[in-house]
This record gives sequence, C-alpha cells and structure tokens, in this order.
Amino acid sequence: MLVKTYGSAVYGVNALTITIEVSISAGNKYYMVGLPDNAVKESLQRVESAIHVAGFRMPRQKIVVNLAPADIRKEGSAYDLPIAIGVLAASGQIPSEDLENYFIMGELSLDGAIQPIKGALPIAIQAQQDGFKGFILPKQNVREAAIVDGLIAYGVETLAQVIAFFNKSEPLEQVKINTREEFLKNISNYEHDFADVKGQENIKRALEIAAAGGHNVILIGPPGAGKTMLAKRLPTILPPLNLYEALETTKIHSVAGKLSAADALMTVRPYRSPHHTISDVALVGGGMNPAPGEISLAHNGVLFLDELPEFKRTVLEVMRQPLEDRKVSISRARFSVEYPASFMLVASMNPCPCGFYNHPEKECVCAPGVVQKYLSKISGPLLDRIDLHVEVTPVNFSELASSREAEKSERIRARVIRAREIQDRRFADKEDLHYNAQMSPKMVRKVCAISEAGTTLLKSAMERLGLSARAYDRILKVARTIADLDGSETVELEHLAESINYRSLDRDGWAG
Repeated sequence: MLVKTYGSAVYGVNALTITIEVSISAGNKYYMVGLPDNAVKESLQRVESAIHVAGFRMPRQKIVVNLAPADIRKEGSAYDLPIAIGVLAASGQIPSEDLENYFIMGELSLDGAIQPIKGALPIAIQAQQDGFKGFILPKQNVREAAIVDGLIAYGVETLAQVIAFFNKSEPLEQVKINTREEFLKNISNYEHDFADVKGQENIKRALEIAAAGGHNVILIGPPGAGKTMLAKRLPTILPPLNLYEALETTKIHSVAGKLSAADALMTVRPYRSPHHTISDVALVGGGMNPAPGEISLAHNGVLFLDELPEFKRTVLEVMRQPLEDRKVSISRARFSVEYPASFMLVASMNPCPCGFYNHPEKECVCAPGVVQKYLSKISGPLLDRIDLHVEVTPVNFSELASSREAEKSERIRARVIRAREIQDRRFADKEDLHYNAQMSPKMVRKVCAISEAGTTLLKSAMERLGLSARAYDRILKVARTIADLDGSETVELEHLAESINYRSLDRDGWAG
C-alpha cells in the first residue's frame, strides 16, 4: 500500500513542499531514498521505537520511504513524524484519507515525545500558499505557525496524540493568535533607555542621526567612556518594526531556531553583539547545512561589533559586500541560498592598544607607530562604508553626579520617526529604497544637491582630509539626514559642516 504525507524543506528563509511517500510490500528491508542526509536516514530507528511506545507495531515487511522531489537534499530530523504517520497509514493501522490536508513536521524521541523543529514560520507560510488545511507540529513551535492566516495550527507533544487525531478518537486543540494584537502588544518593549546615559549629548546626537538615516556608525574612545552602553540603546530610538518587517525578521530567527516557545512574532528590532573571536561563517552565514549568520539575525536591527580591531581581518572583510547589497548569497556546488542582511552596523574601538590616544587627561603610553598599526587593522574600504565616525570622550564627575534627567528614548524616537516619514515620501516610488543610507550614487546627486558655498566647503574638506569618492557620498547622505531631522527641504551649509565633522578617522590627527 502506498501512502503520502506532506512536510517541508527550508532553503534560505523560504520553504519548499516535500512529499513523503511510504510504500509497504513483501520483503523485510527498510529503504530511505530521495537524497536524505544522515539525520534523515537514522529516523527509522527513532520511528520504530516511538511507534512501539505508542502501542502500535512496526511492519516487518519491505518499507520504502521516498522524499520527493528526489533531487533536493533533505536535512535534519524534522521528517520523523510524517514518516511515522506514513508507515502507520500504509500498514493500515490508521486511516489515510485526511493525510492530504495537513503538513506534518516534528522530530521523534524514542519514547514518542515530539521535539521542536527549525523554520516553523516559513513552513507554515508554504503550507498556506499550497492550500493545505492545517499544520501539525511540535507544541514548542506552534505559536510561530499560528500567526499565518488561513491555516489551522495544531501543537502536539507525543506521537500518540497525532495517531488519536487521525483515528478521530481525540481531537487536537487549535492554537489561535491574533497577529495584529500580538504585534501591537509588545511593540517597543525595550528594557534600556537613553535616559540612563549621563552626559554624552554629542554622541546621542550622532546616534540620532544614524537612526534617522539608517547609517552605519563607529564609536572611538577610551575604555569606560560608555560606547557599549550607548550602542545597546540604539534600537530604542529606531522606528518600530512594521508588520512586514516583523514577519521577515521572525522568519530568519525561526530558520535559525532562535525563537522561544513563547514568541509568535518578533516585535522589537534585533540587537546582535557577537564576540570578536567569531568566524567568517558564523558572521555572514553558511556552513555544511547553510544557516543564517549574525548579519542576517541582525536584519532590520542593529549589529554591534565591540572592539572592532580585535576581530580577524578576514571576518571584517567578508562584511563589505553585504553592507552594500543588504543581502548575502551562500553558494554551494549544488545550490545557493540568499539571506536578507539589511542591518545597521555599530562598531566600537579604543583609539590605540592602551586606550588613551587623544585622551583629554590621560597620556597614551603606546610606542611610536603602534597607533597607526592598530588602526590599520580596519581596512580603508570597510571604514568608507561606515558613515559616521564619532569620538567618545569620558564623562566627567559633575555630569555623572548630576540629578538632571536626560532625554528619554521616546522623545528622540519621535524625531527619528518624523525624519523617516520624510524619507518614506521621498522614496515612495522606489520599492527597495526606504531611507537615506540606501541611496545609490545617482540618487545622491539628485536628492542631496548643495549650494555653491556648500560645494566649496566640501571640496576644501575632501582635499584636506584626502577623502575617497565613497566618503564624498557618505557625507552628502548624512547631511541629507541632518536636514531631514531639521525639517529642511534643502541641504544647508550647517548640515554639511556637521556631516563633515563625523569623519574623525579620515583626519590627520588619527594618522598616529
């Protein structure tokens, strides 16, 4: 007897429907075909034990399990449950007429318990697009699937529950989630606030500009000046995720297996802060079974690289292309996957190994040439992709002890949202363009037109600092963002002057 159950394989952040065909005939061997990896091949041992624990029998006949389409590699243990149900239906132990209506996914333990899977959200979206009635999956993942409209999501804990459902002896409880309510409930629910930071008004201003235009920023300053503290609070002044961004971000975290059982939808912007010992693959994604890296997990949010010069040079260089393209392609001999990677890069670094170069009070003890060698760990092309270079100086005691309340993130965010709304109107007819940092050089010339006095000022600054053509574009983009924050139609001289001021690492004073 031949029976078909349905599951899915995840590629990148999208899913593909997989048909699990189970045929039982005369003989006494098990065959698993359809390009399965080792985890899939091993499933028959788990399936056999789980079936016995549930009080049913594993047929002692020839069992052929085919995972179609057969030319796509199947990975992981999530096919255990559909294979088990297929075997039981093909051997006549449960009815098979309802199987065509459901996607079934889940890993089986030897005792029949069902373990969580990765990528439940993209799989649920695929099931809904293919017209399936429902999706049976582990209880830990059911909230992810339940946010998809038009699809019934059932969370199960044991194989016995699924068998009882198809035998119509015990119904499963549908999990329902109001997507909009879930989205609005926790939106902007951050534990940090800019009001926690004493002083550093100029740095807060720079981060406000970065948030308003989606610009990358590097903070340079001595230890204990508050670089990490400020970076952690940047997501609190970014505009709230819209529903599309929330779904897109949730899909990536679902594929990576980073969502907790309580999460249905990510409603706050992600903040990722990998350690400087991270590998190239862990940062950009990939591996034997490609998975999203840190830059994709930071999609629609902030990627914070603390102590930038301590990262391996190769790790930093592989980031250059994703910073420009806002996506990363992982290519292998047989296939290639693409992950979105539209993130704000925030980096921090000490100005030298001892940390006190250019310090207003303490003296740098680094030997001649050491500062230049330390700074040269970060390549010019990478620095060119960072729009704002901001010097962070230590906060003095009087500011630390002050009882004056600092401006709250909520107020800064209101200004950022107003600036983003101006940009939304500006780029309304551009599908993939949402804020100033994404502008192409051609668009920069059109949108960031400057006066003759501005041109003279910029020419003088570029000659004095030796700026590249890319840095020229960055200055204009930042100036346009400052003008948007001011509500100005044109880029004025003061906007340009402030923008030039955010190119610290291009100045001669940093040459060591």
